[in-house]
Order: sequence, then structure tokens, then C-alpha cells
Amino acid sequence: MTKNVLSDAQITALTAAQRCELIQRLERPMADLRPKGYAAKLTQAHLGLMTGGAVFMIPWIVYLGFTLPQNYTVRDWPLTWLGFDSLLVVFMAATAILTWLHRQVLVLPAFTTGILLLCDAWFDVTTASPEETRAAVLTALLGGVPLAFVLIAGALSLVRLNARRLWLLEPGQSLWRLPLLS
Repeated sequence: MTKNVLSDAQITALTAAQRCELIQRLERPMADLRPKGYAAKLTQAHLGLMTGGAVFMIPWIVYLGFTLPQNYTVRDWPLTWLGFDSLLVVFMAATAILTWLHRQVLVLPAFTTGILLLCDAWFDVTTASPEETRAAVLTALLGGVPLAFVLIAGALSLVRLNARRLWLLEPGQSLWRLPLLS
């Protein structure tokens, strides 16, 4: 069964284009991988839902810009922040654990943790009292935003590394050029 298999030396001698072609010929057919049933319907609905949601949000943001009060006393303020920070801790822990375990799925919580840190910095700065603004800005600029950048850039770097390992991206090629499905 293995007498016509390429040797390591033969694979090493292949050009990048030949390796890419070989990988594409050996990969599992897309028909075997496409979602079926309910999952397929969700996949099809995704584009429409996100497009519709984005279009709906534009007039909603304009409406809020005209109707929200300048000041508002928040109900359950401690619950809001404790809940958000607890969610942040869960994603930080998941990122740490998956990093320690060297798992590919690390990309998801790492990227999410970065986004949550950006949200945290935004809300810390925009909800700070005048006396707290300087500390909130410094904390954001020296802590949350740089850590968010490291997490998001790291997650994208892992996606790029895996795409390059599979010969789907050339060195220096943008991730934007990587198709979702072949």
C-alpha cells in the first residue's frame, strides 16, 4: 500500500507550488466537510443575519445619539461590572489553559479576550468620573489596550502560521486573502 508513496526526500525536493497541489489533492473533499441539516441552515442564515443586523444598527445608533440622556443613574452597577469582569476572567483562564495545553482552539478565547479588554478599556474611560479619567486612560493605555493587541495579534498570527503550514498563504501575504472555503 505504501510502495508508491513519496519519500521525505522527494517531498523536500518539491517546489512550493507542487506541495500546495499535493496538499489540495490529499485533503478531504469539501462535500464531506460541509454542514448538514440544521447546521447547514444556520450557516446559510449567518450572512443574512449579520448583514441585516449591521444595516439595522446604523439607524439605531443615530436614534440613540438623539435620544439617550447625557447622564443616567445605572441600576445594578456592581452586577454589571462584576458580571463583565467575571466573563473576562473566564476567557483569560481559557486562554491560559489552552496555551499551556498547546491547543489550536486557543485562537478563539485569545481573540475574544482581546476584544473584551478593548471593551473594558472603553467603558472604564467613558464611564470614569472627572477625577478618575486620568487613571482610567493610563490603565487603558498601559495595560488593557497593549494586552488586547498582543492577544489579537497572537491569535491572528496562529491563523497565519497554520495557513502557511498548509500552503494556503505565501510568506508576507495578507490574511485577508485567505478564503474561508476552497
